[in-house]
Amino acid sequence: MNLGIEGKWALVCGASKGLGRGCAEALAAEGANVLLVARGAEVLATTAAAIQAANPAVQVLHVAADITTAEGRAAVFAVRGDFDIVVTNAGGPPPGAFRDWGRDDWIKALDANMLTPIELIKATIDGMIARGFGRIVNITSSSVKAPIDILGLSNGARSGLTGFVAGVARNPDIAARGVTLNNLLPGKFDTDRLKGTMAGAAQKSGQTVDAVRAQQAAQIPARRFGTAAEFGAVCAFMCSQQAAYLTGQNILLDGGAYPGTY
Repeated sequence: MNLGIEGKWALVCGASKGLGRGCAEALAAEGANVLLVARGAEVLATTAAAIQAANPAVQVLHVAADITTAEGRAAVFAVRGDFDIVVTNAGGPPPGAFRDWGRDDWIKALDANMLTPIELIKATIDGMIARGFGRIVNITSSSVKAPIDILGLSNGARSGLTGFVAGVARNPDIAARGVTLNNLLPGKFDTDRLKGTMAGAAQKSGQTVDAVRAQQAAQIPARRFGTAAEFGAVCAFMCSQQAAYLTGQNILLDGGAYPGTY
């Protein structure tokens, strides 16, 4: 299937590795030009070079910056101001107990996982409306659908973004102009973040990492973790011409782990 995004420009955040990289690779493979953003300059440069080598016909730019800061966003938009596709993505806040979190913890979580995506939407959506095409995909979390008790900061901040997107996406001045906003909710994917979480669980329980990994995979109906390539492929479809009637939705990608009907 030709997704119809050849020549479009995509901004992909958190793109040096993991799910962000999977999205950047999938978009570039469909002929979209990509600007990759991440904090780690060395890993980011390596990723950009790999994507460029695999897709010589597209333009691949990269900016090493913290997208959750005003300075980081300014650095990105100094390189390019207009985008047809925006994939927002930032690392989730740390786990913990809600009694231990102060105002600064909440503000940091909100800045990264709610306010930064909103700022990126504000900065790019009017250009999309003017051109009659736009796709905004926010990488959030399955915890928006099924909250995780120790991830209260993430539950709260990402749920706030979800409510904001639900309203904006249905604004006729946006939805009728060829611009869609959706959220992509990952469950457990085989990324460095998951490996770190499993290492912590293994240390706490006294088990091996392999044992923890097997236990967690067994709780998923698919009996495995997702891959970044699978995630990226779904993201690319959400950015396609064919997905023009999909907006204001939360697409849960978790191997069937969520047990609810709705």
